[in-house]
Amino acid sequence: MEFEDRRLERERKTIAAMMRIYCQDHHGRRADLCQACHVIYEYARDRLRRCRFQGGKPACAKCPVHCYAPRQRAAVQEIMRYAGPRMLWRHPILAIRHLLDARRPVPGLPNKSGRS
Repeated sequence: MEFEDRRLERERKTIAAMMRIYCQDHHGRRADLCQACHVIYEYARDRLRRCRFQGGKPACAKCPVHCYAPRQRAAVQEIMRYAGPRMLWRHPILAIRHLLDARRPVPGLPNKSGRS
């Protein structure tokens, strides 16, 4: 387990699964991600590590803090648009948990010390 917080670990698993679906279908990779997809995955994983909300984070689409650079945000949106519907067939539990997480209320911005 990479993240101590279960919510963040599930987010990491979800983005990893979406990246694999996208890369397999678009770049023909079977065992691992191509270099371009791996770079995007590492960026997304780093953003999770640095998330101001940590375990209380909202879905990225609803987050008041846009921590992705515009180019990476567009790439992840494209990947999620493609892989999201396919997640129900390939990873139904992760997909349902992701949909439920998207319905969570958006918390207020934490201050710089990390306290709300």
